[in-house]
Amino acid sequence: MRVHQLERTLKGLKLSGILATLEQRLEQAQREQLGYLEFLALVLEDEADRRGQGALARRVARARFEEVKTLADFDFRANPQAPAAIIRDLATLRFLERQESVLICGPVGVGKSHIAQALGFQACQAGYHVRYVKTPRLLADLGGGHADGTFQQRLRAYLAVELLILDDFGLQALTPLQSENLYQMICERYLRHSTVVVANRPPQEWYSHFSDPVLAEGALDRLVNASHHVLMDGPSYRPRKRPGAATSAEAGGDG
Repeated sequence: MRVHQLERTLKGLKLSGILATLEQRLEQAQREQLGYLEFLALVLEDEADRRGQGALARRVARARFEEVKTLADFDFRANPQAPAAIIRDLATLRFLERQESVLICGPVGVGKSHIAQALGFQACQAGYHVRYVKTPRLLADLGGGHADGTFQQRLRAYLAVELLILDDFGLQALTPLQSENLYQMICERYLRHSTVVVANRPPQEWYSHFSDPVLAEGALDRLVNASHHVLMDGPSYRPRKRPGAATSAEAGGDG
């Protein structure tokens, strides 16, 4: 079969990506005297790898991270007070399998958002659908849905993702409408999908932000009492990330 005929056939089967490494694999087959089945397995593995990378890229794009972060990027030596064992256990994603949630709390700059987005990226790699959003942005989005009649559609988009990461949670008092929207979202996600909440303030301070104490109790009882709690403390992580700032290793110590 001529190359152009093979190309047409592969495109028709939506396997044209095989052409990217076909010549390399043919040379390998000749060099190593591979059998037909071994050669076929190689080119199909190449195609599977390409599709996997493409699917991951699409999941990461849909997640809308501020930055793609990994746990390998986080310098635990710089902040020995970070609960490394708990965080690494969460990175196994067993909490996602059990539809459990995670609360990451601590002062500004200790790396809470980094850890949350790293868990989100880990989930993307494992095939889960993830969404990262700042809580004020989510509330504004849902509020806009009431204005143009698309509230249910917008809410369903947040309910559908298997891992929702809410950053900057509990920063300010909520209006009655925002309280109702947040209550509905938390209650409908409870025991169905996982939520990671990132906050500067401890959970006991969130209740007063709701306009209605009944809504606060209903929402936060589900969220706070049935979640993994990660308390991050210690020095600010951000100064170490300034351009040109020395890493802990370069500084000759562990932070």
